[in-house]
Amino acid sequence: MTSLLIRDAAYILTMDEDRRELVDTSIEVHDGWITNIGSETGAKEFDMVIDGSEMLVLPGFVNVHHHLYQNLTRGFPESEGRTLFPWLRMLYPVWSGLDEECIHVSTQVGLAELLLTGCTTSSDHLYVFPKGERHFIDVEVAAATEIGARFHATRGSMDLSVESGGLPPASVTQECDEILDDSERVVRQYNDPEPGALTRVAVAPCSPFSVTRRLMEESATLARRLGVRLHTHIAETLDEERYCEEAFGCPPIELLERMGWLGDDVWLAHCVHLADDDIQRLSSTRTAVAHCPTSNMLLGSGMARIVDLLRAEVAVGLGVDGSASNDSGYFPGEIKQSLLMARTRDGVDAMTARQALWLATRGGAAALGRDDIGHLCRGACADISMFRLDRIQYTGAERDPAGAFVLCGPARASHVFVHGRQVVRDGQLTSLQEDDLARRHRQASSRLLRRAGLS
Repeated sequence: MTSLLIRDAAYILTMDEDRRELVDTSIEVHDGWITNIGSETGAKEFDMVIDGSEMLVLPGFVNVHHHLYQNLTRGFPESEGRTLFPWLRMLYPVWSGLDEECIHVSTQVGLAELLLTGCTTSSDHLYVFPKGERHFIDVEVAAATEIGARFHATRGSMDLSVESGGLPPASVTQECDEILDDSERVVRQYNDPEPGALTRVAVAPCSPFSVTRRLMEESATLARRLGVRLHTHIAETLDEERYCEEAFGCPPIELLERMGWLGDDVWLAHCVHLADDDIQRLSSTRTAVAHCPTSNMLLGSGMARIVDLLRAEVAVGLGVDGSASNDSGYFPGEIKQSLLMARTRDGVDAMTARQALWLATRGGAAALGRDDIGHLCRGACADISMFRLDRIQYTGAERDPAGAFVLCGPARASHVFVHGRQVVRDGQLTSLQEDDLARRHRQASSRLLRRAGLS
């Protein structure tokens, strides 16, 4: 498909610089790029024409933190009542049984959930590499390409096992040199730096309690030499804060600063526990944050100071985080949760529905270092999500379709386009059959649990 016309959309939230909200307006797309929003230009021929008269049209959402493989162990009954460190210690031995088929099918299931709810771009933080497994990133990229999502793979890593004072068992760690060599390989092989890129790669050591200082520092050097972004977990829990104080003599954000890990090429997952000077460090260095409200609540990690971060002009995007610490890849849920958490923490006027949508689109694009996605305007990528407004969950909310989308949920997209290619049509994936995908996923999950003695 080279051209698309969305005709007379009922309501368009552009998320452009002017934050325009348009009614009964058309969108024209050619070769993956938006070429016009407004009155039709008079072009006679389009490869596809969609009636938008009952549709809310939004930029494709941008998910800035995920662990796709974890959907193989979601709804895990043993997870109940566990905070992050005990939760990880319980699941690391299970994840040590991951293989390439597990990675392939979990990537497609996770991305399918996101696409079906309007999320067109997702990063993924894959940091578990059981002994002998070397091609998980290759498998992820192939799976994302097959399903049609825009994908930011991050080559995660752990080299500090419990025997050396870290948290993970040796069965899921690698040697530092092996990690650095493979990180450079996958960046050179898959990262596309051009505007409109469907695949990019970042370098992403897991966390201060699972990697050595050498790996953190040399990963930063490597990423900057190759011109790619950096990602890690930080300041997620009070356990982590205590660990950093005991192991390094300083709190987490100061530790990152000492290791050269703050800058406009870095986005950090969670940042739940921040002091005022931490926020100032992030602001002055233009370091971005991935806010994961559902995961933070489910694990009892705390409530991030998102309102304060935004006031300090820190770029903040949303992440569903691992499916095992969220149990869902339902991206609109994170939009609502971000609003609810902000109001719970900072008062009823702390965040509006439109501000939450900004985090889901423009904030996420900024966190990933992109200005070509997350908004609808001439010259932007044609990443477009369309939702029917005549569904029962939106009745009574006709005066404000954008607010209704955030607050009235649940939402399944009718049509979704990634760079002008339709990946969801009439609420169904265009590239894969959901039933077949679910069957493969159940088989992989069962095999993983059997290996862990949990079948």
